[in-house]
Amino acid sequence: MVCYHPTSLWCGRCERAYYCSPEHQQNDWPRHKMECLPAHRSQHNYNQIATPPLYQQPLVSVSALLFSPEEERPRVITVQCRPQQVPANGSCPTPLVQDFFSDGQVGSIVLTQGLNNEPLRFPLHLFYSQSSLSRGAPVNRAILRITSGAAPKPWCGPVVVLKFNGSRRQGYSDAGSNDLPTLSAYFLTYK
Repeated sequence: MVCYHPTSLWCGRCERAYYCSPEHQQNDWPRHKMECLPAHRSQHNYNQIATPPLYQQPLVSVSALLFSPEEERPRVITVQCRPQQVPANGSCPTPLVQDFFSDGQVGSIVLTQGLNNEPLRFPLHLFYSQSSLSRGAPVNRAILRITSGAAPKPWCGPVVVLKFNGSRRQGYSDAGSNDLPTLSAYFLTYK
């Protein structure tokens, strides 16, 4: 109930919430959808108001860096992120990066420190292939190039890097070439 006016109309999905009009049901939907569970269908549905479908939030696009194994330089790409259906406090959208990893085994690392162990204001989120080294994939030429071949661990397979929009890691902002020094330092020190 939104306005507490007498009514004989109710939610057509759960049959527990009453509304005086479809407009009030629409206005109450952000709150009501958390408790709206389908009920068994009654035989009399002439007073039901059609429940709006669960709202599907649109995908969010952000720029990311792709270190492709066969390319000499990292490049900026667009990654789609799916917002959480029921945003929880501190929840972050889910980056859709699976298409960049043919083996389907995606690992991730969050870099919170940059050069000289300074805390990063905008942490970096690296996604990599967990099985590339063990299955003998070629060394990532883009990483080899930005580290001048001095990295103690050979990175194999693709690496996708996104940037968080703040230290609380609740969303992503655009990553770009200004993040390369931090990434190069990480690749040089990773063992």
